[in-house]
Amino acid sequence: MSFDPDRPYNDLPPLPPQGVPLETVPVLKQVVAASRELAELKGAGNVIPNQHILLSGVVLQEARLSSEIENIVTTNDELYQASADDLFSASPHTKEVLRYQQALWGGFEKLRERPLSTNLFIELVEIIKGRGMGIRRLPGTKLTGNDGRIVYTPPEGEERLRALLGNLEQFVHDDESGLDPLIRLAVMHYQFEAIHPFGDGNGRTGRVINILYLVERGLLELPVLYLSRYIIRNKPDYYEGLRRVTEEQAWEDWILFMLRGIEEMARETRELIRQIADLMVETGEIARIKAPKAYSKDLIELIFEQPYCKIRFLEERGLAKRQTASTYLKAFAGVGLLRPVKAGREVYYINDRLLRVLAG
Repeated sequence: MSFDPDRPYNDLPPLPPQGVPLETVPVLKQVVAASRELAELKGAGNVIPNQHILLSGVVLQEARLSSEIENIVTTNDELYQASADDLFSASPHTKEVLRYQQALWGGFEKLRERPLSTNLFIELVEIIKGRGMGIRRLPGTKLTGNDGRIVYTPPEGEERLRALLGNLEQFVHDDESGLDPLIRLAVMHYQFEAIHPFGDGNGRTGRVINILYLVERGLLELPVLYLSRYIIRNKPDYYEGLRRVTEEQAWEDWILFMLRGIEEMARETRELIRQIADLMVETGEIARIKAPKAYSKDLIELIFEQPYCKIRFLEERGLAKRQTASTYLKAFAGVGLLRPVKAGREVYYINDRLLRVLAG
């Protein structure tokens, strides 16, 4: 089947791929390695019982990095300040990153009620873009490389796109196929990107779906895999892999690329969780010794859940009334656990050590 990047790829084959072995010996060996690391990561999440600490920290970094792949760049300072303050005048890029986080968290909550589906994909992209989207209807979508040349023209026609998405849904949930879930994830990710069902936000939506799929299959308890960091590190290889599947049906190389990413990032995310847990213990010990009147387990958890902490957060959590809350945060700042920063009428107490850990 010939491929012309200038013409809509309306002959995109449905799944599963035909005539191409997916479960080769190298792939199956890599599945074992990736599955082992994922299992370790799944267990590591229990090290920090307060899930919101991981969801507010790790997920926000995943949101930032996934958006950076699409050249939507923001700083950690602006991102965490905007996350902590609804009234903060954030840049459009920062708002997009926060919407990605909302999509990932919202999708995670929706999985409790229903499986991955075309309708859920639409809901995710609409959260990410902050507006109604729907399946792409108009022709003319073309993807270009860094040199401006057209590298891919996705299929066109809403009916065709919906049929391809319906086939993708069936493939994702076809447990009778016997295909390992991680191999299925790699194939699913290529196919979603090739269908390119939306006018914008396809890359970020596809990466949200990856993480939600791992949760849906029970391979993760929480959506805390830094897969976007791997893609950024290997961006040329990522796009080359997608291209070679389209033009050469090079499935083995693509699947191996994705499986290595899952293995590598599961290991790194597990290490990140360990560092956060160790830092929480260390912070608690310092507070207990140097600021005993302000110390409480709940306050330690709060400054890790909200790296840009405010007096209001302590009030809302029922930890203290305003004056006492101010005293507690000043006490933590006095022993070097937090850094106070005044911005307008607001004072933020910043957990710099946690932010350094999250930034890697």
